[in-house]
Amino acid sequence: MKNIIVIPARYNSSRLRGKVLLKIGNKTLIEWVLENVSKSKIADEIVVATEDENVYNFVNKLGYKCFMTSDKHQSGTDRIGEVIMNFPNYYFIVNVQADEPFIKSEIIDKIFYELHNDKTAHIITPITQINNLEEINNPNIVKVVFDNYFFAIYFSRSPIPYNRSGGAVYYKHIGVYGYKRDSLFSFINLKKSKLEEIEGLEQLRAIENGLKIKCIIVDYDGLSIDTIEDLEKAKQLALSNK
Repeated sequence: MKNIIVIPARYNSSRLRGKVLLKIGNKTLIEWVLENVSKSKIADEIVVATEDENVYNFVNKLGYKCFMTSDKHQSGTDRIGEVIMNFPNYYFIVNVQADEPFIKSEIIDKIFYELHNDKTAHIITPITQINNLEEINNPNIVKVVFDNYFFAIYFSRSPIPYNRSGGAVYYKHIGVYGYKRDSLFSFINLKKSKLEEIEGLEQLRAIENGLKIKCIIVDYDGLSIDTIEDLEKAKQLALSNK
């Protein structure tokens, strides 16, 4: 059973339109993502999924595979489902958001490893401890709480858990998901859930419908690009890492 990375690259992002083609240093956001995921030692295939001809043409010129998809999809996961129909022999799927320029290939390979070896999880996703206090109250940083077996209990834009007695440890979600093929299609066939609509987080659809999301803790303090301010931070980070 083969492994595939799919990168949903929506041009008409609601918060930062055209961000996948904006530059961080001398490379576009999508180039950063593609170069990093290409270092995976486990992936058999890498594909970009977009609704925009500019992105499609740009990715093809870079030498990567890109699929034009419907512009009616409600989420990146729905877009991935359309693409995966073209890859019937691929069972393990990793969804890497196109706004994670500094994603590490080691994280992707850990997700593939868990997909292959954990028979109880439907979805695998990475999380990391929050060390910056400002991030706890930032609604663009998605927080997560999990049980003793590392299965997610809840994701929220609010600070969770509530720090009543002090000493709480907070974890943030990284925008990467691993799916087994049947779990992916189970998920996209579900209707939007109440909590998903309230928080604006599609992973809550899975939790509300009994799909088990396993969290893997990783050492990664990357940056998801959602705003112009995030883009400027990424530019500074790219310069400091030269």
